[in-house]
Amino acid sequence: MTEAVGETTERRVRVVLVDDHRMFRTGVQAEIGQTERTGVEVVGEAADVDQAVTVITATRPEVVLLDVHLPGGGGVEVLRRCASLMAAPENPVRFLALSVSDAAEDVIGVIRGGARGYVTKTITGSDLVDSVFRVQDGDAVFSPRLAGFVLDAFASTDAPPVDEDLDRLTQREREVLRLIARGYAYKEIAKQLFISVKTVESHVSAVLRKLQLSNRHELTRWATARRLV
Repeated sequence: MTEAVGETTERRVRVVLVDDHRMFRTGVQAEIGQTERTGVEVVGEAADVDQAVTVITATRPEVVLLDVHLPGGGGVEVLRRCASLMAAPENPVRFLALSVSDAAEDVIGVIRGGARGYVTKTITGSDLVDSVFRVQDGDAVFSPRLAGFVLDAFASTDAPPVDEDLDRLTQREREVLRLIARGYAYKEIAKQLFISVKTVESHVSAVLRKLQLSNRHELTRWATARRLV
């Protein structure tokens, strides 16, 4: 990210940062959280779903910057558990997804869950500040390429088809599933997702159990049939 804003602003927005990487949260805080210049006041941080719900409920920010992949069920689970805060008639909490992922299923998943927008972590600091204020105002904000996913998904008058089997999986489990289907070894998956091999094994076991499959070969066929690879 580049420097966020170079001038003092009178507008204010209270923000909670939700991301499981502490160094990234620190970087975002340093980039946009200098309130006198940016107008953004970071009032809380969280690294997993439970922490996020607790902090958001306690602080009632105007905007939450939400990562898609989080321990405990992912960004979609945070949205589900904060539905009443989003629906509040006065001072609703609004969510802006901020993720490294640009996968269509991730984008559609959080928008279905109630997020007001989705931007990737390549966004500049100044654009992120602008996006936060736009979401506070009730606008929908997307990185350019991602807007097309949403338009395509909701273009028809019918609701997008729901894959009940896929919906049983958390966002992290879907990510592990895709990498397994692409032929990655457990160690490679662990390195790419910054998690332990044991955690990868736990995710794979959970996926097999939820989908009632027996091994990674069946997982690969299942994912390929749904064009998740």
